[in-house]
Amino acid sequence: MSAAATAPRAPGAHRDPLVAGAAFALWALLALFVVYPLAMLLARVLTDQGHFSLAGLAAVLTDRHQIRAFWNSLLLGTLVGLVGTVLGFVFAFTAARGRLPPWMLGAMDASVLLPLVSPPFTTAIAMIFSFGPRGLITYDLLGLKGVTVYGLSSTLFSEVITYFPIAYLTLRPILAGIDSNIEGMALSLGASRWRVFRTVTLPLSIPGLANAFLLLFAASLADFAPPLILAGNQFPVLPTQAFLQITGMFDLRGGAALSFVLLVPALIVFLLQRYWVSRRFYVTVTGKGAGTAPFDSVSPGVRNLLLAFCLLVALAIAYFYVLLLYASLVVALGANHALTLQHYKVIFTDGVKAIRDTLIIAGLAMPLGGLYGVLLGYLVTKKEFLGRRSMELVSMINYALPGTIVGIAYLIAFNDPPIELTGTALIIVACYIFRYGPTGIRATVALLSQIDKSLEEA
Repeated sequence: MSAAATAPRAPGAHRDPLVAGAAFALWALLALFVVYPLAMLLARVLTDQGHFSLAGLAAVLTDRHQIRAFWNSLLLGTLVGLVGTVLGFVFAFTAARGRLPPWMLGAMDASVLLPLVSPPFTTAIAMIFSFGPRGLITYDLLGLKGVTVYGLSSTLFSEVITYFPIAYLTLRPILAGIDSNIEGMALSLGASRWRVFRTVTLPLSIPGLANAFLLLFAASLADFAPPLILAGNQFPVLPTQAFLQITGMFDLRGGAALSFVLLVPALIVFLLQRYWVSRRFYVTVTGKGAGTAPFDSVSPGVRNLLLAFCLLVALAIAYFYVLLLYASLVVALGANHALTLQHYKVIFTDGVKAIRDTLIIAGLAMPLGGLYGVLLGYLVTKKEFLGRRSMELVSMINYALPGTIVGIAYLIAFNDPPIELTGTALIIVACYIFRYGPTGIRATVALLSQIDKSLEEA
C-alpha cells in the first residue's frame, strides 16, 4: 500500500558506463531534434532583418482575442485531461478487473484503439456529418434546422474520443500490475469493495493517472485539427490562432510566439504531476513470491454497469466510423447519396505513392520511437545521472507544441547545410519520434514506478 516516502535511488547507478553512454546518446538526439530546431525558430522570432527586435510581438501577445484564446486553450486542455483520464480509467479498470473473456477484451481494444490510429480530425468530421446543419441525426432523423455543432462541447467531445485511448493504454498495465493480494488482504480485514477501491486501488494508480492527465492535457493544448473544424469563432484556441497568424497574416514571428506560450502551462502541469507522484511510494512489484490470489474487485451489478457504459462508448465510436465508411461510398453525404467507388479509385490510383510512403515512414518510426520511449523512460525513472530531470522535461517540449510550429522549426533548422534533411523521409521520421515519443515515455515512467529497485540489485 502507499506510504509517504520517496523511492531510493540505486547506489552507484551514475557510475555505470552503459547508463552514461545511453544518457549521452539521448542528450545528443534531444539536442539535435528538439533543442536545436526550437532554438533556430526562437532566434527567427526574436530577430527582424538581422537585429534583435520585439516589435510586433507584444501587440500579438497582448491582443484581447489572443488572451481569450489562451484561456480557452487552458479550459479545453483541463477538461480533456480530466474527462479523458476518467474515461480511460473506466475502460482500463473494466479490462483489468472485469474478468472479461478474451474475445470481449479484443473487441474493447479494437474500439478504443481505432480513434488513436486515425487522423485527429476523423471524429470532428463525423460530428459534423451527424450533428451539423445537414447532419444525419439532426436533419435527416430529427428534422431539425439551423442546428450548429460548433463550440466548446463538440470540440471537447471530439478530443476526448480521440485521446482517451492514450489514458487507457497508460492505465491498463498499471492496474494489471497492482498485486491483487494487497486488495484481497484489505477485503479480508472487513473493508468493502468500494473502500478497497478508494483506499488501495485508486492511490496505487496515481502514477498512471498523473501521467495520463499530463499527456492528454498537453495533447489538447497542441491539438489543431478538431478545434479548427469544430471550435469556430465561438471558441478560439491558441493552436488555431497561431496557424491563422502564420497563414492568414503571414506573420511567422507572431504565430510562433503564440505557440511558445503553450509551453508555460504544459511546464506547470508537468512539475505539478511530478511533485504529486513523488510524495508517495507506489511499488507493488517486489519479486517476493507470495502468489497471486484472484480478487473479485467488482460485484456482478457494478461489473454489468461498467460493461454497459464501455459498450455505449464503443458503439458511439463504431457509429462514427461506420458513418465515415458510408460517406466514402456515396457521392456527397447530405446532398447526393448515390453509391460510388470513385473516391476509392482516386485513392488507389493517384494516392498509391502517398500510401506507400506513409507505410514506410510508419514502419521506420514505430520501432525506433518505441525504443526511444522505453529507453528514456527507464533511464529517468530508474537511474541517476547528470541532467536526468532536465532530460525528462526536454523530451516533453515538442509534444506540447502545435505540429505546425514543430514542422516549421524543423524546416528552418534542417533546410540548409551542414544538416540538410528537408525532403527526406528521415526528417519526417525524426519529427514523429520526438513529437509523439512522450506517450511511450510517460507510460514507461508510470509502469516502472511500480517496480521495486531491489529487483535490479538482486
